[in-house]
Formats: sequence, structure tokens, C-alpha cells
Amino acid sequence: MKQKKYLPYVLILPTFIFVTVFTVWPTFLSLYKSFFKQRLNIARFREPVFYGIKNYTQLFQNPEFINVLKNTLIYVLGTVPLTVLAAFIFAQMLNNKFKGIGYFRLAFFHPSIIPMVSAATIWMFFLTPDYGLFNSALTFLGYSGPQNWTANPNLALFAVMIIAFWKNAGYYMIFYLAGLQNLPTNIYEAARLDGAGYLRTTFAITLPLLKRSTLFISTIAFISAFQTIDHIFVLTKGGPSGRSTVLLYYLWQTRFENLNIGKASTITVILIVTLLAFTLSNIMLSEKKEPNNE
Repeated sequence: MKQKKYLPYVLILPTFIFVTVFTVWPTFLSLYKSFFKQRLNIARFREPVFYGIKNYTQLFQNPEFINVLKNTLIYVLGTVPLTVLAAFIFAQMLNNKFKGIGYFRLAFFHPSIIPMVSAATIWMFFLTPDYGLFNSALTFLGYSGPQNWTANPNLALFAVMIIAFWKNAGYYMIFYLAGLQNLPTNIYEAARLDGAGYLRTTFAITLPLLKRSTLFISTIAFISAFQTIDHIFVLTKGGPSGRSTVLLYYLWQTRFENLNIGKASTITVILIVTLLAFTLSNIMLSEKKEPNNE
């Protein structure tokens, strides 16, 4: 009996150790270092010096950091809702049985298995100023002069958002497709008998039944939007003039280019708090029970 009593704790011990070592400990270490000034490229600050909350106040008073937050907000709001919506539409389209459906599903899902660096390299051909497919299409439609998509301050962030959308929509589609295939068919048959159309069925039946799937997909999509910076390295390197620099890329620049340990730790804490706040609020809102009308 004693062995059975402690068995669950033994089973979760490896996961507990892994999460503690690689998530909890680094988080608290970053929080600790965020209160110190330490720069490895400046002799008098190579050893950490207590700085209090000045790293935080200086960051939020820095126009460069405010611009990074603005870029990140545009990137997240411009990719996450559209990607989740497209994933749902694609899943609806492919949740049918006809000849060759497997090839269509593979075609939609295929971009998600390509590494982001490879995806960015592929899209460089589309975005090339002289002979890229985008500019060729614009020329065909009558627009004169090629656009330099990755060097134009007004288009650089939009260009990296397109790649993120293209790569992730098929991945999230798989989750929606799995959810759709597990929905009870008798409900839809009853809805058809009542004369419910496609839109009414979608909003009254499908979306409410896929509420938990939407919660999961929107959460991982939001987190992924903050984590994905590979294509920025390949295409824009944060430019031009910082117009495509997002929070994680700015963190990398601060830590590995500027060697500013204290500032990088502060950005890490801000990033973790942002992701945690969204995840918890998303779960709380989705788990909120409907008011009892009885």
C-alpha cells in the first residue's frame, strides 16, 4: 500500500526536476539579476552592482524599447487572430471526405514542418526587390517600381508577419481538424432538420463545442508569436531602423551583442510576466461558468 501511495510522486519526479532546473530556476535567476547592473564589455561593470529597479524604469523610459513593444504588439495582434481564424477555416474546408483529401491536408500542413530559417530563405525569393514573385505580381497589376519588402520601414514588419502566418496556420489547423472530427454528428443532423444554415451551425454549435480547442490554440499561438524570431534574423535583422525588432530579438541583441546582463534579465522578466498574464487570463475567461438563469 505504501508503494502505491508514493507511486504518483515518483512518476512526476522526473518532470518536476526538469521543470525546476530548466524553467523555475532560470526564471528566479533572471528576476534576481534584473536588480543588478552588469555589462561584460565595460570593465567597471563586469561584476554585478546592485541597481534596484532602475533597469525597469530606464527600459520604460527608453524610446527604443517603447518602439520594440509597439512592434511586438503589432506583430502579435497581426498574426495570432488571423492565423487562428485561418486555421479554423482550413479545418472546416478539409473536414470532408472526397478523393485526394489527404493530399490537400498534407499541402496545408507541409509549411509547419519546415524550419523557420528554411521558410524565411524560401520567402526571400518572393520578397526579392527585382525579380521576386510579389513584385512581379505588382508589376502585372500595373504598379510601377519594385518594392524592397525587407528594407522598407513600412513593409519590413509586414513581410515577417506574412511568413509567420504562412508557416503556422497549417499547424494550428491540425488541432481544429482533430476537434471537428470528434464532434457528435447527431447534433448537426438535428440542426439540418431544423433548417439551420452553415453560419448558424458554425456559431451556435461548432465554435462553442470547440471552445477548449480554441483556448489551447490561441494560447500556444500567442506564446509562439513571442518566441519566433528566426525569420527576422534571416530577412531583416531587426531593421530597417529597428522597425521589425520584436521583444525576443531585442533581448538577444541586449544579451549577446551588447553583453548587458542586467538589462537582458529585465527584458526576460517582462517577457515571462506578459506570457504568464495572458495565459492565466485566457484560461480564467474561458473557464468562467455561464450565469445560472434558473
